[in-house]
Amino acid sequence: MPQTVKVGIADLNVVKSPDLITTIGLGSCVGIAIRDEQLGIGGLVHVMLPNSKEVKSNENKAKFADTGIPELVSRLEKMGCVKRRMVAKIAGGATMFAFQSKSELSGIGDRNVAATKTALKALGIPIKAEDTGANYGRTVVFNPENGDYEIKAVGKPAKVI
Repeated sequence: MPQTVKVGIADLNVVKSPDLITTIGLGSCVGIAIRDEQLGIGGLVHVMLPNSKEVKSNENKAKFADTGIPELVSRLEKMGCVKRRMVAKIAGGATMFAFQSKSELSGIGDRNVAATKTALKALGIPIKAEDTGANYGRTVVFNPENGDYEIKAVGKPAKVI
C-alpha cells in the first residue's frame, strides 16, 4: 500500500515509488522536488530562507536553499540515484505580505526562488517545471515515479506540473 510521506517546514525526505511525498505551507518558502528519472526515487526539501551564511543559527541544512538542496541530492545519491539523471520541479516563493519598508523579510519569496535556481544550476540539475511567485500559499504532492508535482492552493484549481 503506497504511503504519503510528509515533509515539514525546514525539513526534507526521500521516497521510492510507489510512495508519494508532500509538504504544506509553501508561502514564501520553496518546495524543491528532485527525482532520478530512471529509478523512480525522489525527494522533497521545504526551504525557508535562501542563504545559510546570513543567519547565525544555521545548523538545520534543510532550512536554507544553499544547504538543503545539496543535502537532498546527497541523500538521493545514497539511495542509488545518479546526479546526471536528476531533474527538479519547484513551487512556492510567493509574496505573502506587502511590506512598507525594505526589511529582511521583504522579497524573501523571490530571493528563495533565485537561491533555489542558483543551487540547482551549481549541481547541474535542470528545472523541468515551476509554479512560483504570485501571492498565495501552496500545498504540493510529488510522485517520484512519473514526476508529477501536484500544486494545490485555496480558491484555485489543482494543477500538475
